[in-house]
Amino acid sequence: MTTTATTTSAGYATELRLLIGGASVGAGARATIPVLDPATSEEIGQLPVATDADLRDALASAQRGFARWRATSAYDRAVVLRNAARLIRERVETIARVMTIEQGKPLAESRAEVLASADVIEWTGEEGRRAYGRVVPPRAESVRQLVLREPVGPVAAFTPWNFPAITPARKLAGALGAGCSLIIKPSEETPATALALVDALRDAGLPDDVVNVVFGDPPHISETLLASPVIRKISFTGSTAVGKHLARLAADGVKRATLELGGHAPVIVSDRADLDKAVKASVSAKFRNAGQVCVSPSRFLVQERVAPAFTEAFAAAAAALRVGPGVEETTQMGSLANARRRDAIHALVEDATQRGGTLHTGGAALDGPGFFYAPTVVGDVPADARVLSEEPFGPIAVITSYRTLDEAIAQANALPYGLAAYAFTQDVGESIALGNRIEAGMVGINHFGVSLAEIPFGGVKESGYGSEGGTEGIDGYLVTKSVTTAS
Repeated sequence: MTTTATTTSAGYATELRLLIGGASVGAGARATIPVLDPATSEEIGQLPVATDADLRDALASAQRGFARWRATSAYDRAVVLRNAARLIRERVETIARVMTIEQGKPLAESRAEVLASADVIEWTGEEGRRAYGRVVPPRAESVRQLVLREPVGPVAAFTPWNFPAITPARKLAGALGAGCSLIIKPSEETPATALALVDALRDAGLPDDVVNVVFGDPPHISETLLASPVIRKISFTGSTAVGKHLARLAADGVKRATLELGGHAPVIVSDRADLDKAVKASVSAKFRNAGQVCVSPSRFLVQERVAPAFTEAFAAAAAALRVGPGVEETTQMGSLANARRRDAIHALVEDATQRGGTLHTGGAALDGPGFFYAPTVVGDVPADARVLSEEPFGPIAVITSYRTLDEAIAQANALPYGLAAYAFTQDVGESIALGNRIEAGMVGINHFGVSLAEIPFGGVKESGYGSEGGTEGIDGYLVTKSVTTAS
């Protein structure tokens, strides 16, 4: 593992702002929040905080925008989203650099995320053209019975810092493709990426008032927006604890909700797996975005006959990763997003090793500026270690062994999380059993590709409810109306 100690914030978008009613709102006399480069911990911008008056204006704007956008044909809405996707692809290098500077991930990952965001926006815009209703055969010739799908109304959307493009893109695309307006509050730690997506939508012809962007104190903003009768749906990606709180607020107003919450993804590695393929894919997936991924593989359950070989190869590959500032093209793993994650990961590592786990590589923060932590592998982790029950959300892989497939599936299903799960086996019977019996919203067998524009993304149990992506993603922004007409 090698590191470099320098980075640069050159190329970062310094015009951090709110967007309300189609107008950019700078700091002015408002309070501001500093934005940091996680690779250096240096301040790179000041983000204005929305006032109560700003939030009232955003709600009024969303109400106006909904009336206008729902009256726009699905065909014309799709044109706007398709053109926005084209602009995002044209601007990929600029947006990717902004993302890397404010979030920390390598440029290659940022580019891939920006392009995936364009795919989501384009695909969902086209899916809006297929939000079909149906004609139901009547009981009398003089009656016509229709089932219509209509946009639910203005949406309040909240997104985290770990994927500052794809997560806002899913919510923007779902709402806009269905004909809804929205107020989106991206993370205050990674504001410029989401603003760049909204800029592309506006440059593509999105009318004023349809999308409003606010930043500030998350609890105050969420409580203010959800208390308003204007908002008819919320979409949130983040921790389970916050998701439960927002679900309670939504219930008070009988508002629909899509919640994509925490995960703790198991990876079952059978003794019938292609071990080289499993190791290579697992290391790449585990340390993507420094492990700060809700669907990141985190608990490796390896059949006892192949566990020593898997652990040795996995640890060696992890130790060889080049860690450094994301803006360096040769970097394979960037910094953590903030000091909170670095300190939380170290606490989990210390707990696991103090309880008897074996540290194979890593286990420490790296010297120098920024929030870097070494890729870490801990084996023989005891069942009472915190890392086996708390979502790690960082560059730590924990490995335990199992004897039978039934035992592995029971361990995989033991936690309240149910977002993503993975398995490696070349046995068809095992593949079918794993797909049927694992309790998760997404299951990847022999690969980690569970996040694509055309398939649903979401969890079960305490990992949330509702989906983003696929036909199911746009369904969450539509309501059903039956219309019966008699002559």
